[in-house]
Amino acid sequence: MEDNFLTIDNECSGVYREKGSKFIAYAFPCGDVAAFEERLVLLKKEHPKARHHCYAYILDPSNQQYRYNDDGEPTGSAGLPIYNQLKSMQLKKIAVVVIRYFGGKKLGVPGLINAYREATQDALSQAKIVEKYVEDLFEISFRFDQTGLVMRVINAAGIRVLENGFHESPYLIFAVRQSLSRDVKVRMYALLLSRNVSDITGDEMIPGFKFEKSGVVNA
Repeated sequence: MEDNFLTIDNECSGVYREKGSKFIAYAFPCGDVAAFEERLVLLKKEHPKARHHCYAYILDPSNQQYRYNDDGEPTGSAGLPIYNQLKSMQLKKIAVVVIRYFGGKKLGVPGLINAYREATQDALSQAKIVEKYVEDLFEISFRFDQTGLVMRVINAAGIRVLENGFHESPYLIFAVRQSLSRDVKVRMYALLLSRNVSDITGDEMIPGFKFEKSGVVNA
């Protein structure tokens, strides 16, 4: 399973004009439906005289949460062209809303497809595209005398530590790219048990040491 994806790092906008109609595209990072709907409501309030508020989004790296909407335009002439731009650029966790002010002349379906596509392209051309990763979250606890070995693996793998502290024993909460999760766990167990990596299953019991998955980031 791929654990990397492309998205945008900033909100951006673009404009396309055709036969008096004005198409304003807003692109923004987005990871859940509630956040998108909240933003859509705000855009409608900002543009109360607009005729259409068409959109498309892809909210997860696996393309399971997606939607496109024509908002009264002919079927397939607005939301789908926006969505196809996101697909062609392989962007995830993103939404685009294109607002149309009607100029008095009909564009026909081909003209609408081109207009919504061009407005979306103009917005995305302003975006900073970045690569992100789906990460597993782990919490580990360990004895003081195990600290050096634990940190050797953490530092060597360049792991993103989110929290560290002390309850009954030292603990760390960290995020690691999904494709590297098992390797990190196995290497840590191998060091603590003084065994070869190839001999580790990850199910071994280590006194004073606990390694637990607590969640997923960017799924």
